[in-house]
Amino acid sequence: MTNADVTRTIDAVWRIEAPRLIAGLARFCNGDVGRAEELAQDALVSALETWPREGVPRNPGAWLMATAKNRQIDLARRARVFQLKTEELGRELSVAAPVPDPEAIEDDLLSLVFTTCHPVLTQDSQVALTLRMLGGLKTEEIARAFLVSESTIGQRISRAKRTLADAEVPFEVPPPDERAERVAAVLGAVYLIFNEGYSATAGKNWMRLDLCEDALRLGRMLQQLMPNDPEVHGLAALMELHSSRMHSRTAPDGSAILLLDQDRHSWDWLMIDRGLAAIERAKAAPGRAGSYTLQAEIAACHATARKPEDTDWFRVAALYRDLSKLTGSPIVEINRAVAVGMSSGPEAGLRVLDAIADDPALANYHLLPSVRGDLLEKAGRGAEAAEHFDLAASMTKNEREREALARRREALRTNS
Repeated sequence: MTNADVTRTIDAVWRIEAPRLIAGLARFCNGDVGRAEELAQDALVSALETWPREGVPRNPGAWLMATAKNRQIDLARRARVFQLKTEELGRELSVAAPVPDPEAIEDDLLSLVFTTCHPVLTQDSQVALTLRMLGGLKTEEIARAFLVSESTIGQRISRAKRTLADAEVPFEVPPPDERAERVAAVLGAVYLIFNEGYSATAGKNWMRLDLCEDALRLGRMLQQLMPNDPEVHGLAALMELHSSRMHSRTAPDGSAILLLDQDRHSWDWLMIDRGLAAIERAKAAPGRAGSYTLQAEIAACHATARKPEDTDWFRVAALYRDLSKLTGSPIVEINRAVAVGMSSGPEAGLRVLDAIADDPALANYHLLPSVRGDLLEKAGRGAEAAEHFDLAASMTKNEREREALARRREALRTNS
């Protein structure tokens, strides 16, 4: 194996093992996730130095864990503060024959998930810390994904770890009375990561596939950790179904292809099956299915329609109505307007938009004029549609989306 092969292997191992490694070390360090991450990084550096020379060990995760724990023991021994503890831990450890406890690892992972998404942190910090500790992403990778500087992400992560330490956040799964709210924060952070990848808010690319893949991996992990939570399965289903058409959403030149124009033969049917199965698990789990499950059911309506004209738009509109009642979100109403426009005609869709036109939350939201332009075009009101595409293009920060809106505007003006 060449050094380049070993480096690629280490990178892959890190992506897979980093969450378990940091979670296990956090428990080892009495819940100090910052210290746990430092030890994990030290172990990674040791792997980069050792594996090219001695080969990749048979159990890389156990090797990293043992190396990190031995590093902590060395530090403690040097400080001569934790001598007794060091001797005790030293007897327990063995690099050659580690005996990981799967249940303990699962518990530690779940504790890490709730720690990185603790409410004392801002959502930006939750996302950065989750990607770092559970996604195994490096600082520069997170910075590149969110189009901010490396120093910004580095400071954000440092502040987050300091905040957790100052607040003395316990490294544990929250008690039952806090569980629902805390799970919502965890799912919110993961879905934010996915959405930023699926519809990039800024930059040159329509999507960032690596972010979607990271979020989907986190979602599948949460399914294993919280199998009785319906919304965990609902979110996983939603991401599976959206991801199934990921590679159909852009043309070779990077421009966007809208849902009804996509080649459905290229959709990933394995992912669709996984998404549909996750919906069934969400419905079978105790408790009431929430917004993620409803969104997944909407995505399923599209995913199971073999041709665009087979889409059950009345059901899609009804699901959006239920989702709107549940969330009160004006953005959901914009999506409902699209579905109503498809099922009952563009003028009916425009009436849905009229009802939310003055909502302050939508003052700078480019999809409001974009959808209005689309419905106006379908209603044969080309000149008005062009004005709204123009307005939407001036509001979006995504270059590909701006180009697509400009093309629709120019097509209308050319044909008028």
